[in-house]
Amino acid sequence: MEKGNYSQVMEFILIGLTDQPELQLPLFFLFLGIYAFTVMGNLGMIILIGLSSHLHNPMYYFLCNLSFIDLCQSTVVTPKMLMNFLLEKNTISYPECINQFFLFTIFAISECQMLAVMAYDRYVAICYPLRYSLVMSFKVWSGLVGGVYALALTGAITHTGCLLRVLFCKENTINHYFCDLLPLLKLSCSSTHVNEVILLSLSTFNILFPTLTIICSYVFIIASILKIQSTEGRSKAFSTCSSHIAAVGVFFGSLAFMYLQPSSVSSMDQGKVSSVFYTIIVPMLNPLIYSLRNKDVKIALKKVIKRTF
Repeated sequence: MEKGNYSQVMEFILIGLTDQPELQLPLFFLFLGIYAFTVMGNLGMIILIGLSSHLHNPMYYFLCNLSFIDLCQSTVVTPKMLMNFLLEKNTISYPECINQFFLFTIFAISECQMLAVMAYDRYVAICYPLRYSLVMSFKVWSGLVGGVYALALTGAITHTGCLLRVLFCKENTINHYFCDLLPLLKLSCSSTHVNEVILLSLSTFNILFPTLTIICSYVFIIASILKIQSTEGRSKAFSTCSSHIAAVGVFFGSLAFMYLQPSSVSSMDQGKVSSVFYTIIVPMLNPLIYSLRNKDVKIALKKVIKRTF
């Protein structure tokens, strides 16, 4: 076996979100409730879109994929975090840590790119409604979804491949509630320069590029909304847009705070707090913001409930 693939550390200890004993149980019930709501909300959206034929169009296929990504991302991170609140010493083996990081990276990148794709879809639907079905054909939307997952898989393989070359032979205590890249690099006893360059490069691409796409899309969308004659129609459209922009702002803002700064100035304690937003809070909020405020989704939900009961 090559030296670059060898690690003396066979397991890590996750410190978790806090080390204060009096907060462990309240935080456990809080995040257990959030996780349960996340699973029900996102799984419910996937089932609802699958059962409702009038929701079988590109917009809701993108929503279905976003719900799938949120569900998976939360499941990769939250159960281990919940265990950390209950166990006195929460350990994770080296292979499990690498697997958790790999899966987390796939779904984190997927969410960034999927939000950009959804913003573009809304731009086409609102600014070019008569050409929407032509522009957003099956070939186009399936290609966009495939491209999202291809970018995510490429980024995850790149990060994980570089991480496997890092040696861990000093500390094994991760100051985080899951195996993220920056806390792991801080434990390295070998050079991490390549990892940090790749992290900054891919983070810039996967955060700034989708952010610019979303901003440009919403600029054109808002310009189209301003042309609406009805005051009620304008206020309803602005209400929906503001909700979407708020969710996107929280997600990308917390990601940027964590990854778009040099590791020398980043604080893991602050980073853990920002990580809560993009790993736990946003996956819970997305079904509400993107779906349950949608009139078509409400109608579909009523029909499914009526058929069932």
